[in-house]
Amino acid sequence: MKLVFAGTPEVAVPALDALIASDRHEVAAVVTRPDAPAGRGRRLVASPVAQRAEEAGIEVLKPAKPRDEDFLARLREIAPDCCPVVAYGALLPRVALDVPARGWVNLHFSLLPAWRGAAPVQHAIMAGDEVTGASTFRIEEGLDSGPVYGVITEEVRHTDTSGDLLTRLAFAGAGLLAATMDGIEDGTLEAVPQPPEGITLAPKITVDDAHLDWTAPALRVDRVVRGCTPAPGAWTAFRGERLKVIQAAPVPDRTDLAPGELSAAKNNVYVGTGSHAVELLWVQPQGKKPMRGADWARGVRIAPGEKAGPTRH
Repeated sequence: MKLVFAGTPEVAVPALDALIASDRHEVAAVVTRPDAPAGRGRRLVASPVAQRAEEAGIEVLKPAKPRDEDFLARLREIAPDCCPVVAYGALLPRVALDVPARGWVNLHFSLLPAWRGAAPVQHAIMAGDEVTGASTFRIEEGLDSGPVYGVITEEVRHTDTSGDLLTRLAFAGAGLLAATMDGIEDGTLEAVPQPPEGITLAPKITVDDAHLDWTAPALRVDRVVRGCTPAPGAWTAFRGERLKVIQAAPVPDRTDLAPGELSAAKNNVYVGTGSHAVELLWVQPQGKKPMRGADWARGVRIAPGEKAGPTRH
């Protein structure tokens, strides 16, 4: 089939690579979000997908909105059979959905209908799911509600951050998307409607969602830290400034600390929760680089009984 691939961030690049490498399909063009400011100089930088496509000599389309007439005209001119999508980042209007004869097929990083939305991997970790996966489905105008072509499953490890899990799913999902294109092309795959039960939503994680509540059990704190790493980053307040918590570990035998109460030893720093303590392994003070929790604690000289917080009520 002739394909137009739509995607933007680094997590979409393995799928693009898999389709470029396929000897059954031609990636005629790539659709991605417009260049965005990045780095300290805030200069405009092309998306990871755009950079990969340019390296491969593939035409890159960067519409401000996918309903722009110039973009739609070029899409109709290319006349793709199918448009595979991975984390494109914009809603596709009906006029765009109608262009490819075999529709737009999205690779979504959950076992649909669970975790429809922008942040399925973060929500799966924060909810304590033991298994997640990826699904390919035909895009409709509803949110991730279209019929499913195929799924793969992936175990959620107890130390996984959303970055770790998303990286594994990006590579495993790339194979699923390529196989889905093959099945659509040769007629062996039928899209199956999603069941009406088991629907959960995964909206984008906000900075407020990443604010740690020390009155919650240690298990919940650990899941929020892992689910919000690397972005937007779990955080707490300390002496009026934001302290990002990059890595923490529950310490079941430490139950003497009140929620939010800090305790520093020579090589460790602990904070109390609603159950038992967690150790702060890696933190990032406001305006500084990431550092080991024990090094941070030595630098700030935590007073006896001093708390992180404020805790929520």
